[in-house]
Amino acid sequence: MNFLSSWIKGKSNQHLIVIFGILHLTCGLYEDQIGKFDWRQHYIGKVKYGAFDPGSSDRIIVATESNVLAAISSKTGEIIWRQILEKSSRGNIKLLSVPVQRNGVQSSGSKYNKAFDVITVSGVSPALIRGWNPNTGTLEWEWTLLPTSSEKVDSADWFIKDGYLYHIVPIWASHIEVTEYVANSGQQTKQTTTRFAAPWIVEGSCILTAPFFACTKGDQILAINLLSNSEQVIVKKLAKDVIESPQKLFGDSAIIQDNKIYWLNSDQTLQINPEDAVLVDNGIIEGEPVLLLTSVNRNQQTLKVSAIKLTENAPYEAIDFSSDYPESLGKPEIISVRCKPSSSSNQLACRLLISSADGAFTLIQSGKIKWTREEALAEVETADFLDLTLSDAEGAIEEELNNKNEESSLEWDVFGALQRRISSQISHVKNLVLHVLGLGPAPSKAQKAGLVRDDFGLHKMLVVVTSRGKIFGIDNISGKQHWVRYIASITRFANDQNMKLLVQRTSRFYPLTAQCVILGRDKKTKHGLIYQFNPITGQPINGEITQLPYKIQQVSLLHETGPDFLKGLLILDEKNDAHVLPESSEKYAHNVYLFSADRDTATIKGFLIESRSGKLTTVPTWVVNLGGPGLGQKIISIEGKNPIEHVHSQGRVLADRSVLYKYINPNLVAVATHGPDNIHKYILNVYLLDVVSGSIVFSMSHKRIRPPLHMVHSENWLIYSYYNDKVRRTEVSTLELYEGKTQTNSTAWSSLDAPPLPLVERQTYILPVAVASMKETITEKGITNKHVLIGLTTGAIAEMSWALLDPRRPVTSPEKAREEGIIPYMPELPMPHEIIINYNQTIANMKGIYTAPSGLESSCLVFAHGLDVFVTRVAPSKTFDLLKEDFDYFLITVVLVLLTSTSYIVKLFASKKAIKQAWK
Repeated sequence: MNFLSSWIKGKSNQHLIVIFGILHLTCGLYEDQIGKFDWRQHYIGKVKYGAFDPGSSDRIIVATESNVLAAISSKTGEIIWRQILEKSSRGNIKLLSVPVQRNGVQSSGSKYNKAFDVITVSGVSPALIRGWNPNTGTLEWEWTLLPTSSEKVDSADWFIKDGYLYHIVPIWASHIEVTEYVANSGQQTKQTTTRFAAPWIVEGSCILTAPFFACTKGDQILAINLLSNSEQVIVKKLAKDVIESPQKLFGDSAIIQDNKIYWLNSDQTLQINPEDAVLVDNGIIEGEPVLLLTSVNRNQQTLKVSAIKLTENAPYEAIDFSSDYPESLGKPEIISVRCKPSSSSNQLACRLLISSADGAFTLIQSGKIKWTREEALAEVETADFLDLTLSDAEGAIEEELNNKNEESSLEWDVFGALQRRISSQISHVKNLVLHVLGLGPAPSKAQKAGLVRDDFGLHKMLVVVTSRGKIFGIDNISGKQHWVRYIASITRFANDQNMKLLVQRTSRFYPLTAQCVILGRDKKTKHGLIYQFNPITGQPINGEITQLPYKIQQVSLLHETGPDFLKGLLILDEKNDAHVLPESSEKYAHNVYLFSADRDTATIKGFLIESRSGKLTTVPTWVVNLGGPGLGQKIISIEGKNPIEHVHSQGRVLADRSVLYKYINPNLVAVATHGPDNIHKYILNVYLLDVVSGSIVFSMSHKRIRPPLHMVHSENWLIYSYYNDKVRRTEVSTLELYEGKTQTNSTAWSSLDAPPLPLVERQTYILPVAVASMKETITEKGITNKHVLIGLTTGAIAEMSWALLDPRRPVTSPEKAREEGIIPYMPELPMPHEIIINYNQTIANMKGIYTAPSGLESSCLVFAHGLDVFVTRVAPSKTFDLLKEDFDYFLITVVLVLLTSTSYIVKLFASKKAIKQAWK
């Protein structure tokens, strides 16, 4: 050590830098694996406020409906920085001000002091007023404001003028309270709150368009200037009696009502098209308000932008251009605009920020779309992985096999089979030569895009459905969006239930194409909507959208298929009548059981679908009320088993070599109810319900438990997490069901045969972090061990082995448990960094996890979504069916050659020895 220290002291600082640099490299031991099998994409949500930052030519400040404040690069559309505020209403941004000068005066000095502050107002009780550094997104200052009464919380509004923040509180049918604060300090400028008498204000018919507060009353618009010392009311006459609330425009002193724009500072009134988006802006021409009008031509897929000077009520010819507007974008809303004189013409060169109804955020510059951010992916509803199509060569082989199967009834001879094989080989050689010469047939679209099935089934199409009706086809290897579709009229089902994505036919049935269906609800009629499409290309099937004449209560896929391998849809409407789509699949709907649940009353009903005289009839079979009379219990979660799940082992081998058979009931559904209790505040009840017979197989209660509740139901086990309010921690309970050491029926299961009640093993564990989502891994044959993927509120995804969650873990460690390999019980579940499958690729505001099997039995595909989307693959039992990446092919080849050569040489010597011994 003395020698080393003297050597270091004798060297220059450059040597020290080199040494510390070498030591730092040891932190990247597994860095070569990052991004190899996974990818992540960042999003911010639908933009509702935004502006160009005057302190930078390459920065756009936006606030979104997902409670996110972010800075976007105007050149690339990438996120420069992002701040995620609190969830729910506490982080809801009600005001964004860009820019606001410090204390009303631009600061001088350092580069940091020259930057303007970005001010946001979020939350209600308390309201949080914050100032952000636009360069880095760091929080500079913050102050809070508590309301004096609860009636002032929901109706309060805000606006900023000349560095002062104004808090507007309307007291309906009475007056308006205005309080002025210094924006960056929260200091109240006046000792008392200013009050304006306004008995004409009515809730639901008023709007703040700073500095005016305007309301509609009969055939009039009444407005008052909140910055004026007088209480003079401005009255505007409407064309007809209108009781709807006026709509606010961007900018000052303008509102829209009855398809007309009323400029409150003058007597100007302008008629507009109700389909137009509008923006009043004083920054396009200095000191003069300009109105921007946009119209979309869906047939030509163009967006036309024009402008009008409000003071002259005349067209402003300096702004008049058209831009491409793809059909995948919804109705546009102009968020902000920045213009400057063009050097080549008399027109202004403008940049427009547009937030469309589908959630996309677009920058249009010089009449062209510069970039588009698909922010709908921040609101994913459901997703699934689909197998890709076969390559052209594999497709030719499949066609040959299909032709052979179709003609199998004919007499086949050896010469016919030989002729087909020779002609097929000649065709392959011909296509190969033409391809090398560049004269071969053009590859298909799927071949060009690389959308062909690989040998191990790891390359798939990820179909994602968002809450705004936008559908994406994403490559699960690269993250590329191959196609995008937008259905403007579709929304969620009643009671905020997610839309359904069902796979009617996969791409395995060549040459038939894959087919998926999305079911939702029409926004206007509330009736069911069906959209059928090819998941590989995104093209619709049988027209664009099918609107049903009834509301959808329940939907299920039929198990049997016809000659086209297409699974039909069995739909239960609000009148409990059954329908089948397509109608040709009606014969497969006989003796099918369905159930429906009412979450508010905690009532579950079972139905039997029968086909009588060519017509489907619905027979009610059972009713279970889990709420109880006057208990107020509501269903908060219903979890069934994955329909594509395969159970590889029906039993568990014990230490005495006997078998403990699993209770595998495919009709078992886990139902959780939650409600108040007079003694324990609130109770969580968990039921295991057979939805064919209506019998409750098992139930248990948890006292003083609060949501959120996350459940996973698979094979013979159930796992669910909740928050224990008594000890204030997150807990995980696990259940395992067994039939015993004798199996009732090893070939088929029937819920109508009254099977015996299962033996239930249960245990509870403690998690050191809160849970955001849970999902089990799944493989093609079910041979691989099951792991549970736990999405944490920190953005990490933990892959928890079932051995740690096993409810049979003993409190002590007896000999039998040790022989079975069961870990002794400990209440705390370990959370080492090695089980985090997304390492430092955290997912903000995680909402769900989806898993799907791959072609390899050892691998499971994973898709997690929230504000970010993340795709990876996991191997719960390691890659036992796949060679490692660093496998030494050269060494194993040399070893095999040597062993083969040695065996022949030894065989030769052995034969010579046997001959010599025979001559003796």
